[in-house]
Formats: sequence, C-alpha cells, structure tokens
Amino acid sequence: MSNPCALPSIALPPTEADLKALPKLEERIRRRVGMAIHEFGLIQEGDRILVGLSGGKDSWALLDVLESLRRRAPIRFEVHGATIDPGFPGYNPDRIAEVCEAKGIPHVILGAPIDTLVRRKPDITPCAICSRLRRGVLYSYAKEHRFNKLALGHHLDDLIETLLINQFFEGRLSTMPLKLVSDDGGNTVIRPLGTCEEEDLRRFAWLKGYPFVPCGCPLCGASVLESRRAQIKELVATRREYLSRRFEI
Repeated sequence: MSNPCALPSIALPPTEADLKALPKLEERIRRRVGMAIHEFGLIQEGDRILVGLSGGKDSWALLDVLESLRRRAPIRFEVHGATIDPGFPGYNPDRIAEVCEAKGIPHVILGAPIDTLVRRKPDITPCAICSRLRRGVLYSYAKEHRFNKLALGHHLDDLIETLLINQFFEGRLSTMPLKLVSDDGGNTVIRPLGTCEEEDLRRFAWLKGYPFVPCGCPLCGASVLESRRAQIKELVATRREYLSRRFEI
C-alpha cells in the first residue's frame, strides 16, 4: 500500500548536472503558478497569505515559489508559514522552523491533539480526520490573526486523483478547486500548485535542498481512502507512461 508520507524516491544528493536543470525547472513551475494566480484570481494586492507547511516536498515548493513571487511581484502581499504539530512521537517540526528563520519567512508551529484523537477513536479514518483537523486549526489561526488567504500545496496529480476517486468510488464528478471561499466568507483557500505536476515539485524540492520531514503517524497510508488513492495513482502513472511512449511527450 502506498504511504503518502514515505520518503521521496529521490534520496541521493543532486549532482552538478542535476543542478544545471534547476533554473529551467524553476522557471516552468513559476510560470505555471503565475498563470494559475492570474486565471483564478488567487492573489491580490494586500493579501496576507498563510501557507500550510508540513515539511513535505509540495509545501516546501509552495512556500519557495510564493516567497519568490512576493519579492518580484508588482503588487504587495505577505507570505507566512504555519506548521501543525500533530503530537506523533516521530514528528519534529524544528527543522522546518530553522529553514524558515534562515530565509526570513515568518513561521509558527501550532499544536493539535491529532495523535490523541486517532488513538482514542480507532474506528475513524485516520488520514481523513487528520486532514480535517489540520485545516480546522489553520482556519482558526488564519482568522484570528487576520490572514485572508490559506495556501495549500495540492498539485495537479492530487486534483486528477481526487477527480477519479470521486468518479469511480462515489459516482460524482468533482475535485478540489484552485480557489474556494467558505460559506461564511471567513476563509479563502487557494491552491497555487494546482497546475504543476508532482514530479516537477519533487525534483524542485530535492534540488533546492529542502529537508523532508515525515509526519510520524504510525497509521499513515492505512485508511481506505489512501488505499483508493494508491490504486488511482498507479492507474494514472500507467496511462502517463503509455502516452509518453505512444506520442513521445
């Protein structure tokens, strides 16, 4: 079964040849994020953006790209990072805080009793409840500290997999939107990486030298939802490989 918090497949340090590919890769990701921001109106003048920073490849890429755009953009907006400490024994967010401090990016660690809740209620779906609790903590912090945007690191592969899971297992056509305003208007969730491919983000975070911080959950990947996602991920990968060979894309 796939573990979404497993170590990335790329583990060796990048070579000089690998690093030469970074500028082109970085430009491609920035261009796609910029197009998504423009097309979906993800960022406006004066926005205060809170980035959900787990320490995985996607959240590191998101923080890096948004901070880079903030420095270059003709409009002014703020970028802050927020990490949820779920209380799992193997999770250590200190390295995340160190990187943010070194880059001069404001960052906060927020505690959440996810470990206790998961252990007390073994019948619940761990990954789903963990995701909801994390978002709830981020929503509350964002509202309390006047952040009007919450940026999450979902990428194109996530959107495709969610669409197929909903279609195959629930009989509906829907996926995560790149911009979602809550019913009460109190929170706006944005997904700037929604047009970027997972493999690009994996290589980007690796080439940039960002540390991978696993979530530490002993049940990670054990839910029915994650089992379904693993099946869909395998299906998408198989079709992508076939099309790549068939049409040389």
